[in-house]
Amino acid sequence: MDTVNVKIMNAIAPEGLALFDDGFQYGPDETDPQGIVVRSSPVNVADFPSLLTVARAGAGTNNINVEEATAKGICVFNTPGANANAVVDLVFPMIGIWLRNIYKGIAFCDGLAKIPRDQVGAEVERRKSAFRGVEIAGKSLGVIGLGQIGVRLANGGIHRHMKVFGYDPSPTIDNVHNLLPEVTVTRSMRATLKESDIVSLHLPLNDATRGMVNAEFVASMRPGAILVNYSRGPVVDEQAVLDALNSGHLEAFITDFPSPAVIGNDKVLITPHLGASTQESEENCACMAVGELASYLRYGNVSHSVNFPNIESIPGDNAHTRLIVINQDVPGMIGFVTGVLGKHHVNIANFLNRSNGKIGYNIIDLETELAPEVVAEIEAHDDVVRTRCIGLK
Repeated sequence: MDTVNVKIMNAIAPEGLALFDDGFQYGPDETDPQGIVVRSSPVNVADFPSLLTVARAGAGTNNINVEEATAKGICVFNTPGANANAVVDLVFPMIGIWLRNIYKGIAFCDGLAKIPRDQVGAEVERRKSAFRGVEIAGKSLGVIGLGQIGVRLANGGIHRHMKVFGYDPSPTIDNVHNLLPEVTVTRSMRATLKESDIVSLHLPLNDATRGMVNAEFVASMRPGAILVNYSRGPVVDEQAVLDALNSGHLEAFITDFPSPAVIGNDKVLITPHLGASTQESEENCACMAVGELASYLRYGNVSHSVNFPNIESIPGDNAHTRLIVINQDVPGMIGFVTGVLGKHHVNIANFLNRSNGKIGYNIIDLETELAPEVVAEIEAHDDVVRTRCIGLK
């Protein structure tokens, strides 16, 4: 197999990069890569003419122009669940920090250094009641978005003796099956908001979710509720939230996304985009991203793609060439491809097809090499987006 060039953008954990074998040449200076591994840097797929795939070491893909990638037959991967523990590990402490006034208590204790040592004990006893808080147990938690992070947060709420309500506009069966039975899955977002003392957002950023938390959303929340955003900053209309904080309708806004609008507000608790910033999370994301990308470039296998259907196939011993055909999901494409191959007397060892409703993806193992004119005939079809020939011998 020929050497595959991969561009590395951002700092990718070395545990992930170590998974590349000798057939891959990778680094930040690759100018015409076939693959890209990225974290947060923007990726414009039009800038890379040979690009076949982009793997984002993280859950969201809003830094990649996915729609254009799909039109060009470029597979975009993410790493769902790889950073889920890290986010959940941070959300619950941040809720506790607010409810127990811990941040104010810490600031008070720092100030004790300015008074005589023999007065510290008495000052603590005199002032500690000012930091009395409330417990998480018994509160109701609403989780908007039941992906792997949302599911783990919802289950964590049950373990903390909370009443938990969850809503997802497009739930996946596997994720919902992982919810504890005590979690109430609601039929509407409004129903979740109405029941929740604390609302935590765990949604991807796309056209449907951008600015979703607006004045109407906030007005549907309980008076005195707390809003938590550890998904993506632009999901929230910050002015709508600030208006609700100023009016007293919301008690607090806890967010991982500092911005000029919310910095300095005493009803806003902010962390500097730390949701996935753990050593374990970065290693998990890097290993998952590299594994997805390497398998795609070597064998055309698709796992955890945001724009292509999942499909994997192990080549048989009699497979000489693997033909990948990416097409618009329209009737007749399987018959067309097999018809062209049959016309040219190309024997098919194995044929696997999957669709996600928009894109059809075909893995076709052949017993011989494939002539360029046969590939050209397939590519000439109006609904074929891209083809690839992968040598297996």
